[in-house]
Amino acid sequence: MDVDKLKAILAALQGTDVSRLIWVSGQETLDLRLGPPPPTTAVHAVPMAASMAAPLHVQAANPHPPAAPAPSAAPPPPPPAARPAEDKKTFTVNSPFVGTFYRSASPDSPPFVDVGQVVKKGQVLCIVEAMKLMNEIESEQPGRLMEVLVQNGSPVEYGEPLFRLEPV
Repeated sequence: MDVDKLKAILAALQGTDVSRLIWVSGQETLDLRLGPPPPTTAVHAVPMAASMAAPLHVQAANPHPPAAPAPSAAPPPPPPAARPAEDKKTFTVNSPFVGTFYRSASPDSPPFVDVGQVVKKGQVLCIVEAMKLMNEIESEQPGRLMEVLVQNGSPVEYGEPLFRLEPV
């Protein structure tokens, strides 16, 4: 494929909601993906225990895929791991990504922490499973666990508060 043909294809795609184009002509294949690159997040991953494996949930394919999102000026800043709560006497520990919340390492293990327990900085509070990786969520500062804000096994969103703690 020559450069002029490629420029013509790119010009034709400008202003459309096409997010991917695969062009095959003889021995040549062109695979174009348009739009911003997906965001990346560094996490501390722990190998998944066999007894902790959750069943795979498969959704039916959508025959009408959504239009490509408009590129944003800049990605939103990540939420802090510990954010002050409304009363200023407590702080929350928030999920650093989307996943499934687990209070213990396996279904038959005790929770990492219980309400009323004093936790140290760096102590594991829970696990958030994301893409079959078990990610330990640690306390960013010492505190007394006042409340668990999420049910065990529940899905959590990026930035969602998981625990409310009181500084010690």
